[in-house]
Amino acid sequence: MKLKQLCMVAVSATFLLYFVLTVSLAYFFSGTRFWEVLLSERMVFSIQLSILAATVSMGLAMLLAVPTAYALSRYEFFGKTLIDTMLELPMIVSPAAIGAMLLIFFNTPIGEWIQTNLQQFVFTVYGIVLAQFITVVGVAARMVKAALDEIPPRYEAVARTLGASSFAAFRTTTLPLCRRGIFAAAILTWSKAIGEFGATITVAGTMAMRTETLPISVYMRLAISDIEGAVISICILLFIGFSVLYAARLIVKRGTYA
Repeated sequence: MKLKQLCMVAVSATFLLYFVLTVSLAYFFSGTRFWEVLLSERMVFSIQLSILAATVSMGLAMLLAVPTAYALSRYEFFGKTLIDTMLELPMIVSPAAIGAMLLIFFNTPIGEWIQTNLQQFVFTVYGIVLAQFITVVGVAARMVKAALDEIPPRYEAVARTLGASSFAAFRTTTLPLCRRGIFAAAILTWSKAIGEFGATITVAGTMAMRTETLPISVYMRLAISDIEGAVISICILLFIGFSVLYAARLIVKRGTYA
């Protein structure tokens, strides 16, 4: 078998794996309940909360990920290898374990002080944002670093020889060249955040109309054997996620975000 044929078999197998899982939802899909569930106050709340929390988490993650990735990509400093390795934590530790780590932290004296004097995170919407942020920030930094590593540092060096400051050299040379990678990292970070479940449910709990994101809505409906409602929630989550990813691909393709 030629290499191309082997690769095409792998592509087909990967596609079929996810396609069959998605199509299997149709077995329990109820068209008569779809609009009832979609237009219900509870589902509208879940959609709004999911989009808002994922957007805030993505924004915060990118604010920290870009300078972190730039430092790891451009500078040599003590502890760089350790910090670079720690970025893999969200991929090594399960989301539920990350949520448990957050709960343990908030039971330490420092965590209790933060909850008492600054902000209550456990069983609140802020806990959802924090759980999603912790889960995605390492991944976001890793993706942005991969994009920055593709840009030769000599471009910035040339800009600096012409009198540009370090920040101006980054803003006028490196940033425009790696904007596609940063944009893709932001979209994938948002997609991962909106589908986050393990850390979110551990920190924020399962309270309808309070901390019920779409993934938690799926869990809560399965817990009461509402299979049709769970399938509809999954379909809505898939529609939102795929719509954003498809739109992002179109934007990247047309270059309209430049």
